[in-house]
Amino acid sequence: MHLTHLECPRCGAERPADKLQNLCDCGSPLLARYDLAAVAASVTPEQFGLRPADLWRYRELLPVADARFVTTLGEGWTPLLRAPAYGAEIGIPDLIVKDEGLTPTGSFKARGAAVGVSRARELGVERIAMPTNGNAGAAWATYAARAGMGATIAMPLDAPTICRRECLAAGADLRLVDGLISDAGRWVARLVAESGGRIFDAGTLREPYRLEGKKTMGYEIVEQLGWQVPDVIIYPTGGGVGLIGIHKALHELRELGWVEDKLPRLVAVQSTGCAPIVRAFAAGESRATPWADAHTVAFGITVPSPLGDELILDALRESSGTAIAVDDAEILADLRDFAAREGLLLCPEGAACLSAARHLRAGGWIRAGERVVVLNTGAGLKYPETVDVSGVPVL
Repeated sequence: MHLTHLECPRCGAERPADKLQNLCDCGSPLLARYDLAAVAASVTPEQFGLRPADLWRYRELLPVADARFVTTLGEGWTPLLRAPAYGAEIGIPDLIVKDEGLTPTGSFKARGAAVGVSRARELGVERIAMPTNGNAGAAWATYAARAGMGATIAMPLDAPTICRRECLAAGADLRLVDGLISDAGRWVARLVAESGGRIFDAGTLREPYRLEGKKTMGYEIVEQLGWQVPDVIIYPTGGGVGLIGIHKALHELRELGWVEDKLPRLVAVQSTGCAPIVRAFAAGESRATPWADAHTVAFGITVPSPLGDELILDALRESSGTAIAVDDAEILADLRDFAAREGLLLCPEGAACLSAARHLRAGGWIRAGERVVVLNTGAGLKYPETVDVSGVPVL
């Protein structure tokens, strides 16, 4: 393992990586840092192709020192699927979808859970707790069970029912909150504070290692494209860990010398019913203010006050990217349109990225001939209510 320390991107403080850490004293998430020169000396890009097709192929750039603590269900190495029919329709012939719906537990959250649980296990954690909009809780409950670790999961009453069932099936202590993920977060904070150190807070960006699992999406996109970067990467953004992680991966790859200096433009997609990042980006602000009365069919991006707002906005601006909000009617229409043309049922968050791509191409922000990668962050089958079957005739 080449992990050296944890670093605060806001104040620059460093923390030891061999002890459990949550937020920096200044309130910012901490980021894992590696001896990249040592990584470059120990492995070459060509060697990854000889390894198993999962995210642990990038073990030199992950934070688990002892392989005995690796907790895995085969997560990672999801396909890049070309979408020529839909792409031609919206003016992006080189449109590619990275389908995270094929990961264990049916969403990209399995990446963060696999690495986060593995590192927590290595550092002696016996029980984790976290708020969730659904998929992250299902993933962390599942991987905690795999690791022999306890899990307390708090989620809003309106979260997808399947995620609730997944948590219970994995033996988690599930608590339902009549409110949003922010309300669930306050409940978890009280639980952790009262636990006397017996429960570790694994909420979004409140520990440094979920991000390390998510960043492997960035490594995979580049490797699957023959160690080339696309022009644009479009990402549905709630807590924003995936977008921050992809940005981190791209910078690590550039510092390693495995990609050229030119990096993709990153796009954060939100719903018009909950768009704190879009509002802050448009106003030129470095922090997002909480979104009132948040609501959208794309439940995974219903995050009214993301902890990683600074990191998301920094990633967008550093990459010459942008932020865009789309409405629920468009999301559902594009979900159906894409499935009919390409045979892939996206989750609503993934469909939101299609709506964004369509708008950005129509407005000229995405230029003719550019290669665009859209992230489908979960399996459409986990959201059966997004396709209305009430009008189907009965024979």
